[in-house]
Amino acid sequence: MEVLILCGGKGTRIREVSESYPKPMLPIGERPILWHIMNHYSFHGFKKFHLCLGYKADVIKNYFINCNYLDHDFTIELKNSNIQIHDLEKSNDWIVSLRDTGLESMTGHRIKKLENVINGDTFMATYGDAVSTINLTKLLAFHKSHGQIATVTGVHPLGRFGELRLDGDRVSSFQEKPENRHDYINGGFFVFNRSVFDFIGPDEDEILEQGPMRALVEADELMVFRHDGFWQPMDTPREYEMLNNMVRRGVAPWLLCQEKERI
Repeated sequence: MEVLILCGGKGTRIREVSESYPKPMLPIGERPILWHIMNHYSFHGFKKFHLCLGYKADVIKNYFINCNYLDHDFTIELKNSNIQIHDLEKSNDWIVSLRDTGLESMTGHRIKKLENVINGDTFMATYGDAVSTINLTKLLAFHKSHGQIATVTGVHPLGRFGELRLDGDRVSSFQEKPENRHDYINGGFFVFNRSVFDFIGPDEDEILEQGPMRALVEADELMVFRHDGFWQPMDTPREYEMLNNMVRRGVAPWLLCQEKERI
C-alpha cells in the first residue's frame, strides 16, 4: 500500500515560525511534523511513501538524504570519503519517493501528477501538516468494505479560541478550546481507488477539495470514515506551540496511542 503525502504548499499562515523551512519540516519535538505523520503510517504497516514536493523542495530532499547521518553515529575515511554508518538496523525501513510536483500546483494537480507513479488499485493520501490518533488499519478496512472510489476521514475540529456561552450579559459557561462534536470536517487521511484520477482535471489550479470532491459526491462515490479521537493540524504559530508543548510534557496523543497499542 502506497501513501501519498502533500508537502508542496507554501504555508503562508505559519511562515513567521520559520522562513527557512517548508511547513512539513517544522519540528515537533526533535522531528519534523512530516516524520510524525510517516511514523504513524509506518506503525500500521504502511511504509512506501510518495512525497509531493513544491515549496522549498530542496529542504525536504536534503533531510531524507542526510537522515541516516543525523540519526546515527558514523565513521568517515577522509582520504577516500568512505562512510560507515553504525547501527543501521535501527533505521526506519521506509521507501521514500520524493517527487517535485510544481511550486504553484494545487492539491488536485499534485495528486494527478503521480497518476503514472502509483502502483496497484488502491492508495492512501493525506496532508503533510496534521497529526492524529486515527486507526489507519481500520480506515483501510472500511474503505475496502464499502466498494466506493474514495474515503475521507471526518474529524471534529478543536476550537481555536475559548467559547463563551451567554445568558444576556452574563457568561453562563466558559470552555477553553472546545471540540465541535456536532459536525465533521475533512481531516485528510484519504483512501482512493485508482479511478479517482478520472475525477481530477489536468490543470495546475485543480483543487482536490473542490471540483474532484464535488464530482465524487455527485457520483455517490465518496464515503466518510468517522474519527472521534484526537486530530490536530498545524496551520498557525499557536498550533505549532501547542503541539510542541504536548511533546515536551509527554502527553502527545498520537505518540501515546502507539505506545498503548504496542502494549
